[in-house]
Amino acid sequence: MKFFNKVAAAAAGFCLFISSIALADTVKVTDVTGREVEVNVPVEHVILGEGRQIYFVGALDKDEPFKRVVGWRDDLAKADPETYAAYLAKYPDIAKLPTFGGMKDGTFDIEQAVALKPDVMLMNIDAKTATEEAGYIEKLEKVGIPLVYVDFREKPMENTEPSMRLIGKLFGKEEKAEEFIKFRADSIAKVTDTLAKANPKKPLVFMERAGGYSDDCCMSFGNENFGRMVEFAGGVNMAKDIIPGTFGTVNPEQVIASNPDQIIITGGNWEGYVPGGAWVGVGYGADEKEAQRKLEGLTERPAFTGVKAVKDGNVHAVWHQFYNNPYQFVAIQQMAKWLHPDLFGDLDPEATFKELHERFLTLPYKSGYFVSLNASR
Repeated sequence: MKFFNKVAAAAAGFCLFISSIALADTVKVTDVTGREVEVNVPVEHVILGEGRQIYFVGALDKDEPFKRVVGWRDDLAKADPETYAAYLAKYPDIAKLPTFGGMKDGTFDIEQAVALKPDVMLMNIDAKTATEEAGYIEKLEKVGIPLVYVDFREKPMENTEPSMRLIGKLFGKEEKAEEFIKFRADSIAKVTDTLAKANPKKPLVFMERAGGYSDDCCMSFGNENFGRMVEFAGGVNMAKDIIPGTFGTVNPEQVIASNPDQIIITGGNWEGYVPGGAWVGVGYGADEKEAQRKLEGLTERPAFTGVKAVKDGNVHAVWHQFYNNPYQFVAIQQMAKWLHPDLFGDLDPEATFKELHERFLTLPYKSGYFVSLNASR
């Protein structure tokens, strides 16, 4: 009788094994670099090559945003400590998740990654060169771990939708991904359709990247990321023809000579990187009065001497992390209100962001992502 029980147990185990294989399909997906990669989907164990990928991963698995995550890069706690703290309070076990250093700084531990046996590894496109030079793709392939590239930073207005569709496919959450994509597209259209109809004069905008993060001035954006978002919002990006790529710098004399109509500075709580810095601490649940005080302090730098935007009070700050996640449409709406207040008086970016949280995220919405020196805006 014991023998037959063992046989029955073995048969049942074999059936479970077969059924698990049947549930997983091997498919070819194309990542944002055009690479075709074979992956067994839906994936159940994922390594996030950047912790901030949780901004979208969490939207696909709203009730359990970390259920597939077996390891992640250690950047979220420093780059966005308020969001990390909110997740940690709700999901304390994330403190135990294995963390990694970055590919670009050479601190990624491939042996640790292999030991976690992920079904896939999501890697940001900006780490592509370092990843390839280190031979990580081949090393991971040898142990059956596919790596796919996504991009919410280098060319977000081009690669955000393909990245969301890719992750949706990997997770078996295509419908949810398409729901998010439509919400994003409709939210952007509220701005672009109005601008196309009204055809207003476009103000010159200086977009400063991470103002106050260091004593240097001034980091900015070329014709992508926030630079492109300015164009979507009905402005002219001052650095468009100065910076050839996505990121770069302009000197203070160029800012003064260009005399922008509007200045928008990206900020965040970077206490983990630059303790006590002059950066503007906007973000999840931020102290808006303190952020406004620090924003005003940044206008006293030599680069802004006599500039029209400062004289008119048209200096604003926006959450820096919009540059690295699929929520850019919220920033586009807010910038449109700053640049064209008469056209977008009824547009409510806060309500848009709140709806995003209610529909797609497990965290409750908290304001604090925008401040302005112009009280009317």
